[in-house]
Amino acid sequence: MASNNDRPVARGAGSERGSDPVARTRGAVRRYPGVLALDHVDFEVHPGEVRALLGKNGAGKSTLIRLLSGVEKADEGTVEIAGTALTGGGSREASQLGVATVYQELSLIPQLSVAENYHLGALPTGRGGLVRTAHMKDAADAALAELGVRVDPGTPVGALPVAEQQMVEIARALRGSPKLLILDEPTSSLAAAAVDVVLQAVTRIAATGVAIIYVSHRLNEIRQIADTASVMRDGRLVETVGTKGASSDDIVSLMLGDAASATEATARRTSAPATDRPVVLSVRELAVPPKVREATFDLHEGEILGIAGVLGSGRSELLRSIAGLQPPASGTLTVFGERLRRWSVRDMIRRGVGFTPEERKTDGIVPLLGVDENIVLADRSSVRRGPLLSGRRQRAAAAKLVSALSVRTPDVGVPVGALSGGNQQKAVIARWLHRGSRILLLDEPTRGVDVQAKAQIYELVRKLADDGVSIVFVSNELEELPLVCSRVVVLRDGAIAAELTGADITESAIFAATLADGTGSAAASTTGESQ
Repeated sequence: MASNNDRPVARGAGSERGSDPVARTRGAVRRYPGVLALDHVDFEVHPGEVRALLGKNGAGKSTLIRLLSGVEKADEGTVEIAGTALTGGGSREASQLGVATVYQELSLIPQLSVAENYHLGALPTGRGGLVRTAHMKDAADAALAELGVRVDPGTPVGALPVAEQQMVEIARALRGSPKLLILDEPTSSLAAAAVDVVLQAVTRIAATGVAIIYVSHRLNEIRQIADTASVMRDGRLVETVGTKGASSDDIVSLMLGDAASATEATARRTSAPATDRPVVLSVRELAVPPKVREATFDLHEGEILGIAGVLGSGRSELLRSIAGLQPPASGTLTVFGERLRRWSVRDMIRRGVGFTPEERKTDGIVPLLGVDENIVLADRSSVRRGPLLSGRRQRAAAAKLVSALSVRTPDVGVPVGALSGGNQQKAVIARWLHRGSRILLLDEPTRGVDVQAKAQIYELVRKLADDGVSIVFVSNELEELPLVCSRVVVLRDGAIAAELTGADITESAIFAATLADGTGSAAASTTGESQ
């Protein structure tokens, strides 16, 4: 494919033809230590155009957004808003030129009302400096009505459904009549039924002439609202295509490039599918609102089951619910033959289920406690002598697992927070092996660790599976799933939408299944033979 840096930028049907671009980068370069995040990117978007920005994690999307919104300055090249070059004056400079950005994580204050959040940072005042409360409510009500939303402006924003909270955030961004609105994954936290509210609002906003950059992994949304889609890969803008003329397979190919083929050619799954072995965990119609509406799957003895899905698909919520940390709205679990309708963390630990959380540093370890203390945390009764903990037994138990899992530490008494990320992760896994867990729920187990540590964790997971431990492996890095898993299920639109086994587990197949838009094109190669 030709690089978009070498050809004219495509314009969508919604843009004002012949108009000057609202935002433009020319030869934009942004470097971080050891990383070229943006590599001479040429990009532009025009009034009334909805431009989708697509790419894998790390492709450069967020960096480009930060440059356009003034949060960061390009190391080389230029960034222009409405014909004026940004000089490095920060987000205030970009805002004054007409840029508004709505990030994935909402910045609302739940305890304040809709009206107060709408006017946050710019409360209208009258004589004597008194806040004009009635005006605040009228203005917020009118702004939301223009987006097709009717809510009581006096309601605490935290009491609203997430979709309406998102609309309050967008309305606030539009308060200054921006020329460019950047929406970063605006529907990632929404259930499928609530997505239409946001999409209809985006269409209304674009119709007023505002240019919109829309970041999303959901191709069905992109096709509904975007005129064009710019695809980024490895810091470069590789192509801009019309959304009506490009197939889902074409877009997936652009996003992955040749790297996926190379990864798939060298992928080695050391364990065969284990579907002929006993089922140790059966999940049936598990609903965890608002992201998971119905998840059904089985986990077999000695199996490594991957769960894939785009950001916001509900993977972590699903694992947390199974682990007993987040009560489901409905559904059942069957653990080692025992059917459960209600369960707690204590119940699951007692039944042999261990959970390693996505946020290792905040939720997985106690940084100031020793490696040994962290390892025995889930089962301290085994290292007691009478009513007291035995330091000798604690150290001996930890030392055995430190050796077995190759945890690099000068001493088991060293605070676990002093270890590298990979060794911290192995210590968390060791905790559940000390407990004797036979099912491990691993949420992003290689997040934030280096390449060598990742390889060590892969090897450890495969060895545990060979020893009969059953593992659910959730990862945002799709390229690692073919290297570890014997089966992969894809969570999309709140449900398990595809299943891949054996040689069908490739990065491109998984990626296509996560992005499938309901037309059948992207999903065809992933669901046909494997289900």
